[in-house]
Amino acid sequence: MKPIHRRVWAPIGERPIALSHHRYEWLYVTAFVAPASGETVWFLSNGIDKPFFAKLLEAFARDTGAGRDRIIVLQLDNAGWHTPENLPVPDGIRLVYQPAYTPELQPAEHLWPLVDEPLVNKHFETIDDLDAVVALRCRDLNFDRTLIAQHTGFHWWPNPPHRTNHTETVLVHGRGENANYAQRVRRYC
Repeated sequence: MKPIHRRVWAPIGERPIALSHHRYEWLYVTAFVAPASGETVWFLSNGIDKPFFAKLLEAFARDTGAGRDRIIVLQLDNAGWHTPENLPVPDGIRLVYQPAYTPELQPAEHLWPLVDEPLVNKHFETIDDLDAVVALRCRDLNFDRTLIAQHTGFHWWPNPPHRTNHTETVLVHGRGENANYAQRVRRYC
């Protein structure tokens, strides 16, 4: 629960007040986003590893109808739990890995300032309080696809094909830190 600090106004000669209590509990946000449309599927969990990410891929494929008639291409960074070794991939999902150390190529990276907005300069007593605020923010962002598309749809990103071949491009990226955890996940969309 590392606080997110930004500048705040304070009278001249006084220190600004931003409450925080730095401690380590983790909340992972995994987002699957289609940059052209802004359609996003959010998952919140309290941990992540390769077997758990495989379960997230299964849930994503099931929830989005990926399969023989709908192929979804996922661009992934090179996080340890995204690597192809021993990662089962559901039918209808194709994985494409971006080059190492190129976060600027990952449109999903631009989701995090949007998710962080209600967390800035706030203190949360428990991880559940943080979870509730992040979940509400993910729900709110899900209704503002235009905002998501503006932040994730780079000018150089390919336009989606006219639904003749039923292939879509969706980007995924998770954020958080590794910790011991009970695997729980909730979907917000």
